[in-house]
Amino acid sequence: MSATRPLALVTGGTRGIGRATATALAANGWDLVVSFRADDVAAAETVRACEVIGATCAAIRADMRSESDIEALFAGADAIGPLRALITNAGIVAPKLRVDEYTAERIRDLFEVNTIGPMLCCREAVRRMSTRHGGPGGRIVNVSSAAARLGSPGEYVDYAASKGAIDSFTIGLAKEVADEGILVNGVRPGIIDTEIHASGGQPDRAQRLAHLVPLQRPGTVDEIAAVIVFLCSDAASYLCGSIIDVAGGR
Repeated sequence: MSATRPLALVTGGTRGIGRATATALAANGWDLVVSFRADDVAAAETVRACEVIGATCAAIRADMRSESDIEALFAGADAIGPLRALITNAGIVAPKLRVDEYTAERIRDLFEVNTIGPMLCCREAVRRMSTRHGGPGGRIVNVSSAAARLGSPGEYVDYAASKGAIDSFTIGLAKEVADEGILVNGVRPGIIDTEIHASGGQPDRAQRLAHLVPLQRPGTVDEIAAVIVFLCSDAASYLCGSIIDVAGGR
C-alpha cells in the first residue's frame, strides 16, 4: 500500500456490486483487498482492473460461512496496511420458495453468509480501526437490500429477514462505536441488474420486475458503488447509523 492511499476491504468484491465498488474506490484513491469464494478468474480480473487505475489490490479467498477464513482474510489485509474501511457486500440468495417449503439447511446457509459473516467481519474491523484498540478510526458500510423492508413475499422471505437483521446490526454497531472513530452506515439496493438473480434461479428477474420501480428500470452496480464510495468519503463525516435506500423510488 502506498503511503497516501488508505486501505479498504470489500467482501464479495470480485463481481457485481462488489467489483464495481472496488474499482470505484480504486479510482477515488483507495487501495483494496477483495474477498472471493471460488472464482479465481473473476478475482484476477478485479485485481487487474484496480491496478490499471493505479491502486494496490489483493484478492483473498474466504468463505463467509467460515470464521477461520474471515480471520485469515483480515490477517491478509494486515500484511498490506492499516485497514480504514470495510464494505460487507458478500451475500447469497436461494431459489424462490414460500416459507412453508423451506428447510432448516436453506435458512441456516442464508444467515451464515448474509448475517453472521458480515457481523464477524465487522468484529475484525472494529478490533483494528477503533480508537479503543489503538486504531485510527475508519468506515464500515454494510450492504443490505430493499427486501429488508419489503419482505419479499412469495420469493425469499428468509433472504429479506437476513438483511433485516443486518439493518438492525448496522444501527446498533453505529451507536456502539461512534465515539471510537468509526462511522457505520448501510446501503439498501433495490432491483439491481446483477448475476445474483441467476444464482437464485431467476436470471431475468431484474428486467421482469422493472415495472415495479417508479423509475421503470433496474439499477446498475455503478449506482450502488457511487453511494458506497460517498459513505467512505470525508463528505459523509456526519452520517452515522444511516441506511440509504438506492432503489429507484421503490
